Amino acid sequence: MKFYCISLKSLLPVLLIFSSLTGFGQQKDSFTLSGKITNQDYDFVYLKYTGPAGQRVSDSAKISNGNFQFKGRISEPTVVFLNGKMKSQSMDDPNFTSIFLEPAFMTINLKAGDFKNAELKGSVSQDQQKALDKLKAPIRKEMEPVLEAYRKEKNHEKAAEIREQFEPFNARMDKVDFAFFAAHPDSYVTPYMMRFKIAGLNTAAAKKIYNSWTKRIQQSSYGKYIAEEIKKLESGSPGSKAADFTAKDINGEQLSLSDFKGKKYVMIDFWASWCVPCRKGNPHLISVYHKYKEKGFEIIGVANDDNAVEAWKKAVEQDKIGIWKHVLSGYNRNASEAEKAAYINERYGIHTLPTKILIDKNGTIIGRYGGGGEDDAAMDKKLEEIFR
Repeated sequence: MKFYCISLKSLLPVLLIFSSLTGFGQQKDSFTLSGKITNQDYDFVYLKYTGPAGQRVSDSAKISNGNFQFKGRISEPTVVFLNGKMKSQSMDDPNFTSIFLEPAFMTINLKAGDFKNAELKGSVSQDQQKALDKLKAPIRKEMEPVLEAYRKEKNHEKAAEIREQFEPFNARMDKVDFAFFAAHPDSYVTPYMMRFKIAGLNTAAAKKIYNSWTKRIQQSSYGKYIAEEIKKLESGSPGSKAADFTAKDINGEQLSLSDFKGKKYVMIDFWASWCVPCRKGNPHLISVYHKYKEKGFEIIGVANDDNAVEAWKKAVEQDKIGIWKHVLSGYNRNASEAEKAAYINERYGIHTLPTKILIDKNGTIIGRYGGGGEDDAAMDKKLEEIFR
């Protein structure tokens, strides 16, 4: 039997070919995305994603003979945004898509004007996301006429009425998503999609889903985000002490939640001038206020109108709700992370408007209505029990 001694120098070309095919030598937290694109009339494609340290990365790749390549670093499967020359800033733009990249070698085939049907290979998470989307596709198809009517409607109030027709479709898609969460506790798609569901969950339901995940998923960036959102939701749910806040009211006077401690029950009404359901509920809230204000009940409206102060004041006047207290939420898109922590909505885990938080005289939350809580009927019942 003959034995052959092969030098490393002669073997190197073979190793290089092997590494390009199998991922040999790929760093643990790096990715390579090799792409092909057709029908384009532009020279660059663009990629935006979050790097391992949480930094936002914007990259571009030149198209050469229909080919392009991106290389970068991500520590885990991550949703990224890929686009060519866009005709609008909308995520519905035909030259825009979002995909799951992984720390691996991947390939993608694109057609200009049809980025939504990109073919990505080498990403397990993208395969899972695609399978989930396929299950919901028939529901989305049924929903399309309603969506089209919503897109075309220019009247804000009529558009809001059309939007209410989304609910049966959304409920059906929620069922598909929650079944996916239960079947895939170790998928990165699960915590990513959970970001869009937590607004409609109470603390117990959110915790149950989170606790079903593997440790790997709980410790992922998406998993940590959900854990933080659950904390915020819990801080604004019955049994928790209400977070104090101080702000200038609509009349320019200083107002603190603690001013009412030991004196009154307080309902914090999280709303906005542009929120049609919020404003439709104001007549009922007015009747509730008149019914209980002399018995030790106060309302503080917290408006998400920091960038539309005049619209806020006009809505308060039009809806005749100046009878109770009003402050702005404190939102500032350019704020630091520390400053964002003081944002009133954040401190109460507010994900949707309207949401109402009922606080007793001791400063303890005893009711949450809307956004992960009960409905207005439950609110009316609770107030009746308190003040009868």
